[in-house]
Amino acid sequence: MDENSIKNIVIVGGGTAGWMTAATLSNTLKNKYNIRLIESDDIATIGVGEATIPHIKAYNASLGIDENEFLRKTKGTFKLGIEFVNWGKIGESYIHGFGKVGADAGFVAFHHYWRKLYQSGEAGELDLYSINSVAPRQGKFMRSVPNMPTSPLADINNAFHFDARLYAMFLREYSEKLGVARTEGKIVTTQLRDSDGFIEAVVLESGEKITGELFIDCSGTRGVLIEQALKTGYEDWNHWLPCNRAIAVPCESVEPLLPVTRATAHSAGWQWRIPLQHRLGNGHVYSSNFMSDDEATSILLNNLDGKQLADPLYIKYVPGRRKKGWNKNCIAIGLSSGFFEPIESTNIHLIYTALGRLLNLFPDGSFDQADIDKYNAQTSFEYERIRDFIILHYKATQRDDSPFWNHCRNMEITDTLQEKIDLYRHNGRIFRESDELFGIDSWLQVMHGQGIRARGYHPLADLVPKAEIVNLVSNVREVIQKCVDVMPTHAEFIAHHCAADR
Repeated sequence: MDENSIKNIVIVGGGTAGWMTAATLSNTLKNKYNIRLIESDDIATIGVGEATIPHIKAYNASLGIDENEFLRKTKGTFKLGIEFVNWGKIGESYIHGFGKVGADAGFVAFHHYWRKLYQSGEAGELDLYSINSVAPRQGKFMRSVPNMPTSPLADINNAFHFDARLYAMFLREYSEKLGVARTEGKIVTTQLRDSDGFIEAVVLESGEKITGELFIDCSGTRGVLIEQALKTGYEDWNHWLPCNRAIAVPCESVEPLLPVTRATAHSAGWQWRIPLQHRLGNGHVYSSNFMSDDEATSILLNNLDGKQLADPLYIKYVPGRRKKGWNKNCIAIGLSSGFFEPIESTNIHLIYTALGRLLNLFPDGSFDQADIDKYNAQTSFEYERIRDFIILHYKATQRDDSPFWNHCRNMEITDTLQEKIDLYRHNGRIFRESDELFGIDSWLQVMHGQGIRARGYHPLADLVPKAEIVNLVSNVREVIQKCVDVMPTHAEFIAHHCAADR
């Protein structure tokens, strides 16, 4: 390492973001840098991010973490998708499964063949054609079987539910074994260099001064460094994403143990239900413009499946993102970079992708502006495309039973989202732009599940004789059900592989 290299990295904040950052950097940098994490036990983290998307598997694998051990330590369960209840219309539900829909069938995607039959009443609902949607409805789970590439068992794609507090503790232990130094304390002052405004040091309540060259802000929505010190600015997306409050409360577990997050829409928002091994995580996300805190609390507590285990935790947030994720020598990771409500479980994933960008563009002491600009451009693209996908859940509704849903149905949306919807409505076409997070099957399941109907299908689907299409579509459904029939229940699988100590 030359004299221009960074030597000291300071992470401000613990929780999931801080300890994921510490674990990644300590594992990758191999004791060539000094890594120090500052956190205070007196400052609570939000800590309700208990559901993930499948990319978390790659993150854990990059650290060499044994999956069964991780699930035991975090009292985790498996997640095959998200069940949406009452979003399109009251009484309807669909599952956004993480696996593929249908089976490969030449140039034309499976869903066009399915749509041709569906429009004539000759095919069932979409979620009958994905093992990730069929299995959770029956409480079944197993890991994918990659050596059976022609079977739906190879298409199983799972994420996890886990206790976020226990996950942070698990990663703290991992990081400290690799040399990360933890400092307990509250930051009272951030010192900036007179010459360029870079962060020079942070000063703790105890009077201790901690210097560094690279500072990583994992302080949550407060943004102690990125906003309070550097005045980076924030893009407020509340006009597109109407919810700005959340209440979280745990309750006792009930059977069956389902491998799916449930999101149930209410009159001014929605309620999450996340099954862990030892309890259910619950929350109500809502708009303060359409509902009071007292009413939101009453709805949540009256819709718990088990006995309440703790007092409600109240969270205020502004949906949106920092105008820059990387400003001078500070990088914001986690909720300090931006906040999405947990409807598609993206917040933990955004920690992982931010760490990937940081490593790809890891700076030396010169902090080249071209690297910073590339990091910020990639971050903006990622956030904006996820934003569009989440807006879709609110915009695509036929509900007219409350002022909130009338507002959502009639609100203006982004041009990029409108283009997606328009393209789909004509002939069911969906295109994945660059490396946006959510793929074709995700967009398909949410648009169809919430009542957006394509007028047609890919015209090349008509080149295949109808009898062949009928055989293809029915065979997919039958084979998936046969696979699910032989799968163990979710509870049986956990008991055999990764049961936590009680």
